[in-house]
Formats: sequence, C-alpha cells, structure tokens
Amino acid sequence: MTDDVPARGKRSDAVRNQRQIIDAAADVFVESGVNAPVRVVAERAGVGVGTLYRNFPTRADLVVAVYRHQVDAAAQAGPVLLRESSSPAHALHAWVDVFVDFLVTKHGLADALQGDSEGFAVLHRYFVDRLVPVCANLLEAARPGGTTLTAYSLLRGIGNLCIGGETHGYEPAQLAHVLVDGLLASTPDA
Repeated sequence: MTDDVPARGKRSDAVRNQRQIIDAAADVFVESGVNAPVRVVAERAGVGVGTLYRNFPTRADLVVAVYRHQVDAAAQAGPVLLRESSSPAHALHAWVDVFVDFLVTKHGLADALQGDSEGFAVLHRYFVDRLVPVCANLLEAARPGGTTLTAYSLLRGIGNLCIGGETHGYEPAQLAHVLVDGLLASTPDA
C-alpha cells in the first residue's frame, strides 16, 4: 500500500505496521542488501517477525512492496521538485538524486524474485509507466527545445552508471549529474 488511506477492511494499526515495515526494509536493504535477515527488518520496524510475515509472506513480497513504494515516491517527487525548485534544471538535478537513491535499493531485486521473470517484467513495466513520464516532464521543463536523449534513455543511462553502487572512489550520482549537465547543454540537432 503506497498511500496513507487504509485499504477497505484494514485497521489503521495494520496499515501503520505495513508502512513501518516497508520503510524499515528500504533502510535495511540499502545497508545490507535485499538478503538481510527479516528479523532485522522487523526489529527496525518495531514489529514482531510474525507481523512482518502476516503482511509480506515471502521475502519477494517484501522486496516488491519496497520497490513499488519507492517508484511511487520518485514519481511523486518530480512534480513537487518542479514546483518548488528555483529552476527546472535544479528540479531535474534534485530528481536525479532521488532516482539514484532509489536505484541503490533496486539492485538485488532480480535475485530476490528468484527467477520469476514474469514478476520482474511486471515490475519493470510499472517502473517505466510511472517514471518515464515524470522524467520526460522534467526534461521538457529544463530544456524546452528538446534534448538529444529520450527520458527512457536517460533513465537507462543513469541506471547503468549506478551498477555497482557507491564504492570507494566511485560515485554514480556525481556521474549522473555530469550526464544531465551535458544533456542540458547539448543542442537538439547535435
């Protein structure tokens, strides 16, 4: 569940527990990967392991919930940043930070789904359907004359820069910003 409105039939404490578990799992996945012990997630969320399993019967269910929640958060951040930033270019750069942070938890998703190629394809479609339009709107606002790259290509390029995460001496966010700067400086017919 990605919003604060309880689903029909769910008590508010159950919705709150689910939200706490998703938030805790996102933090734990960043720190330790998607294979971190579920008891660590439960402890961080302040719930019992039984409560965690009642909400997310398998690790894959939990990973998918975190993934969807973070896709939704990144999608919602785009319009807010565009509205509140000092310029569309600043909004795009701020959103790239959100996107890179999201990608840190995305790695390991395929392993967590353990060969569920159909489930992975559904999540990929969800990702594309939610984030490509947000990125396209930010690009259009930051570069009204058009760019040399589509929003989908930009997201894929940033994703490729993020493979391997942040290791000593390698900062994918910094490279993503160099890519965006170059994109914004290029001419549409270059």
